[in-house]
Amino acid sequence: MKEKLEQILAQALDEIQAAEAKEALEAARVRYLGKKGELAAIWKGMGQLSAQERPVIGQIANEVRGKIEAAIEEAGQRAAEYEMERKLRRERLDVTLPGKKIPIGKKHPLTTVLDEVTDIFVGMGYSVAEGPEVELVHYNFDMLNAPKTHPSREPSDTFYISDDIVLRTQTSPMQARVMEKTQPPIRIIAPGRVFRNDEADATHSPMFHQIEGLVIDKNVTMGDLKSTLETFAKTLYGEETSIRLRPSYFPFTEPSAEMDISCFKCHGKGCPMCKYEGWIEVLGCGMVHPNVLRACGIDPEEYSGFAFGVGLERITLFRYKIDDLRLLFENDERFLKQF
Repeated sequence: MKEKLEQILAQALDEIQAAEAKEALEAARVRYLGKKGELAAIWKGMGQLSAQERPVIGQIANEVRGKIEAAIEEAGQRAAEYEMERKLRRERLDVTLPGKKIPIGKKHPLTTVLDEVTDIFVGMGYSVAEGPEVELVHYNFDMLNAPKTHPSREPSDTFYISDDIVLRTQTSPMQARVMEKTQPPIRIIAPGRVFRNDEADATHSPMFHQIEGLVIDKNVTMGDLKSTLETFAKTLYGEETSIRLRPSYFPFTEPSAEMDISCFKCHGKGCPMCKYEGWIEVLGCGMVHPNVLRACGIDPEEYSGFAFGVGLERITLFRYKIDDLRLLFENDERFLKQF
């Protein structure tokens, strides 16, 4: 049996020495050290030995096991180094190859114009207010003096999540939320996405962006509104830009108006851009309705204010002379790379 152990050791060391891969080493370990391996068979035959031979053969078997385990561990380190070397050769980096040019993105035209508008109003002392796009009917309609019969409340115009929850149709709810929690003076703009049940075409989209503004303070007048909007228009479109206010109706303002700017393409002479009128409609505005102030806990006898709302897509189309709203949302790089 001693000779058998010496034979097992020699065979194991030869096989381990020849192994280069981890798989071959594992196979050798199972063959010689496993539960059904060569050494296990020796241990099973120990019962046939005499009492004097048993401890001698047992000691030799343990020594053989130790030598095989040490050889496998050493070979395992060699195999790992070999595998790493082979991997490095296979994945060698050719530093002489030219690098890949990674295209650098830039702002979307909507983001560019939004940042410009935000800078204009922040420069005039306004802060930016943001809020939920999934809004309560209470803030979207009730707090803004919109009667139950107002057409905007119809499902044909508004996306309802439930009877009490809608996708906001304007960013005006942020005006109500701010007035409800903040004591005047208040000067904010509220930019964000809004949703209306419209078919997508060249001038409409079920999702678009609005920027609404609100000022509440003592002795605020329509003159303050006009001068604010005039500053906004001249800063955005140029000092030569003129504005005009036309009477209109909105449930949350009284009096209300539409603001037009002089056509920046023909300078008021008339062209296809302005439909030969010389003026382009830009936004709606007006003095905050007393009912809205009361609903938000502000005394209309002490405070007054104005509000306005402009579509970001509208002023972006004008700014870059784009004739189809859908181009802003299709993410066509051929279009976006122009800006």
